Amino acid sequence: MMAISNIDSRKSDPHRIMSRLRAEDYAETFSVDPRTAYEQLKAAADHLYDRSVTTKDTDPRGRPIVTKMRWIGRAKYHVGEGWVELSFHWEIVPHLFELKRRFTSYHLAQARALRSIYSWRLLEMMMQYKDTGWREISIDDFCHAMEATESQRTNFAFIRRRIIEPAVKELREKDNWILTWEPVKAGRKVKGLRFEFQKDPQEQLPLT
Repeated sequence: MMAISNIDSRKSDPHRIMSRLRAEDYAETFSVDPRTAYEQLKAAADHLYDRSVTTKDTDPRGRPIVTKMRWIGRAKYHVGEGWVELSFHWEIVPHLFELKRRFTSYHLAQARALRSIYSWRLLEMMMQYKDTGWREISIDDFCHAMEATESQRTNFAFIRRRIIEPAVKELREKDNWILTWEPVKAGRKVKGLRFEFQKDPQEQLPLT
């Protein structure tokens, strides 16, 4: 998210987008020890290098098309200088500026206290629907977004206990969201989830 928020579309080659992250900026944004910020940046870049994005579409005859793309094609570390440079894979470039619009619609520092990856992913889902204040999503799409395993997807009690409830709790307590959710059922089976959310109007504002 920080790498995408740093992209300057006015200066970027549309086929070769890079983002440089400095350890001191990372440390300030996410309130981590400057002495370990570079190690965390490098570890995160290594992890991102192995990650991919999956998109789903259909051809003119309605047959499914599944595409997998890497987030980044190159990660460069400057030992001793305290920065990491990410070069986004060219096929992901068309999607980046939409992601940038979403990610910069709230301050990274505002969500820096979040520690669960599920909280970050739920926050991103909410930000896509921030103008409506609610979102209803199928349980399959939710599990896909949270990268739940096949065995986890068949156990809604696990999804509720280990993914939904901790993420909702953290967003309420650490990022000041008024957030509720409920299962959407077809008979006794949970077919989807409905989230309703808004920022707490009593949230304290910074004095500086």
